[in-house]
Amino acid sequence: MAVQTVATPSDSTVDLGPAAALSCRECGHRVPLGPVFACEECFGPLEIAYDFSAYDTEELRRRIEAGPASIWRYAPLLPVPADVAEKPNLNPGWTKLVKADNLARELGVTGGLYVKDDSGNPTHSFKDRVVAQALEAARAFGFTTLSCSSTGNLAGAVGAAAARAGFRSCVFIPHDLEQGKVVMAAVYGGELVGIEGNYDDVNRFCSELIGDPAGEGWGFVNVNLRPYYAEGSKTLAYEICEQLGWRLPDQIVIPIASGSQLTKIDKGLQELIKLGLVEDRPYKIFGAQAEGCSPVSTAFKAGHDVVRPQKPDTIAKSLAIGNPADGPYVLDVARRTGGAVEDVTDPEIVDAIRLLARTEGIFAETAGGVTVGVTRKLLQAGVLDPAKTTVVLNTGDGLKTLDAVAGTGLTATIRPTLDSFREAGLA
Repeated sequence: MAVQTVATPSDSTVDLGPAAALSCRECGHRVPLGPVFACEECFGPLEIAYDFSAYDTEELRRRIEAGPASIWRYAPLLPVPADVAEKPNLNPGWTKLVKADNLARELGVTGGLYVKDDSGNPTHSFKDRVVAQALEAARAFGFTTLSCSSTGNLAGAVGAAAARAGFRSCVFIPHDLEQGKVVMAAVYGGELVGIEGNYDDVNRFCSELIGDPAGEGWGFVNVNLRPYYAEGSKTLAYEICEQLGWRLPDQIVIPIASGSQLTKIDKGLQELIKLGLVEDRPYKIFGAQAEGCSPVSTAFKAGHDVVRPQKPDTIAKSLAIGNPADGPYVLDVARRTGGAVEDVTDPEIVDAIRLLARTEGIFAETAGGVTVGVTRKLLQAGVLDPAKTTVVLNTGDGLKTLDAVAGTGLTATIRPTLDSFREAGLA
């Protein structure tokens, strides 16, 4: 594996707020901020290291609470310049944390059940958060084209963010994605390219393009900008804790695609603890996968540390990553916190989508069906504690995955008469 090297501005011209360096998650080797994603010493993944030493807890809390109703209220904790909210971007985040009492009764949860509904973001998925972070890094490093490999939601988020910021976009997707996601990604006017194969094939192609002269000036949000991009998921942790009154949830259920969202939510929770913004107490993190693409769940249940790739075969295409980059780190987080990783079948996903819609009026995409389905399964197995405060993530809008619930339709067709109404048993 070659370490990506791209000409960048000198460090003095790069303003990414409190971000101090890139640090290897495996060996700890640090390098200056730049569009690199692999350690030059051990080829481990790089992530952002910060300098938060100057922050006073109460002053920081007041600053956050006075900030905009977007992820930029947390700018002091992110790799972005202080004036990020004034730049042209989609300003995602600060989505609803819904107290799901009806769903709680259905599932037998007594300690408080919440749905973090990220379908309220600008392109109706959590991907707007991570793309917003990558966009600021792309600005800092002088890129002119924004790109990605995507299972659908990311393609739309990149297209929209690039359009708003005045970047060219060219994104790559598997050729057989849900039509709703294809349309949503294409409507923003960028270039949308289908690759014959699954997501892992798309991702391999993008890695090759980065190393080719044809990819010069391209910022791939989930490849050479991945350390910055991934930090956007921390904002889910920040928001959940602030919306709970600056306290940690006892249990949180998170979908797994690459696994980065889960590991960064854990990183965000740990940062809040270290900064004194929340009380340090135990919490458990649970990962959720579809049975048809469950490499992390399989490894967890087998007690393995290595995640063996699988060929995806599931309706939950936004989670259909057969070789998840953060898979081993997900295992670490689940085991360290006392959580678990579980999976559900496609019929269970569809049933969970309908359950959430029927009880809370939230129409989740298939990934949300996975988290709700896994939550129900873990409660039935006695793994999740029904007496604890539990947060379940819905990461996208069900309008993107209509095919999953295509059998849903009219209750009845009647003549425009009261007799016909009564005959149909609707009175």
